[in-house]
Amino acid sequence: MEAADLARLEVVPISTIKTVAADIKIAHSVFALPFAILAAFMAAASGGAAIEWTPFSGRIGLIVLAMVLARTAAMLANRILDASLDARNPRTAGRAIPSGRLTLGQARTAWLVSTLLFMIVCGLFAVFFGNWWPLALGGPVLLWISLYGLAKRFTQFCHLWLGSSLALSPVAAALAVNPEALAGPSIWLLAVMVLFWVAGFDVIYALQDVEVDRAESLHSMPGRLGVPGAMLAARVMHLAAVCALVAAALTSPVLGGLMLGAAALVAGLLLYEHLTVARWGTTKMALTFFTLNGLVSCLIGLAGVLDIAIG
Repeated sequence: MEAADLARLEVVPISTIKTVAADIKIAHSVFALPFAILAAFMAAASGGAAIEWTPFSGRIGLIVLAMVLARTAAMLANRILDASLDARNPRTAGRAIPSGRLTLGQARTAWLVSTLLFMIVCGLFAVFFGNWWPLALGGPVLLWISLYGLAKRFTQFCHLWLGSSLALSPVAAALAVNPEALAGPSIWLLAVMVLFWVAGFDVIYALQDVEVDRAESLHSMPGRLGVPGAMLAARVMHLAAVCALVAAALTSPVLGGLMLGAAALVAGLLLYEHLTVARWGTTKMALTFFTLNGLVSCLIGLAGVLDIAIG
């Protein structure tokens, strides 16, 4: 084999990885990752026990890796399932598969690799920490989050499916650190917050595709309820999210004033998000979708971890 052939074999996988990473927007992991880390801290500190930092840091590293791999698999599944729809939508026609930068075969291979790596990471919790729950539940969880892209084909509550997919992150992280922590309500309430928060901003994101959804007979809330009805639903869901966050702070033995203060700031950020959409529509989607919601997740994660560290 000539040197040029060897170089080509090395370059293609790297270029494919870069294409996948850019297409699924790895940076958007910020939406769920802070909640997983916060739940891990809550689980480790539950019952008033001091955190054993050496094993805990190992668990945190595996949780972060599992989160990134699970999201990668889910987003690739979504891109594969929606390849033909994306090709007919002007907003998404430039994505990697419809534009030809990534073949369906390459996408399926990347999905398989990320899935296998995710399951291996789940197995490491059993190997190093004697915790078999991640390995036992990793497959069903991955199936659930990988199939959410199908929901818009038959229900307008598809946004809640996506919300539930991200809401699994704090529950899974707590299960990986200390399953007994799930006996209390606070981590479940945090998951409820994630569910309604994500579903609400996904409704806002779907405003970009109202006409396409109707033409394709897809069941998004904006397509089915119209813009006013969908925005009302998003407001109700975000109100429920704030209420769940306050309830999580009040019922948790390890959270306190910082989280309650964060909840007030989150309410302000979400209000600003809705006011921005009401004023500018979808023209400032980078602000309303990524920046504001990225701030929401990071603010909650940071406030909660500091609450636990200080208290």
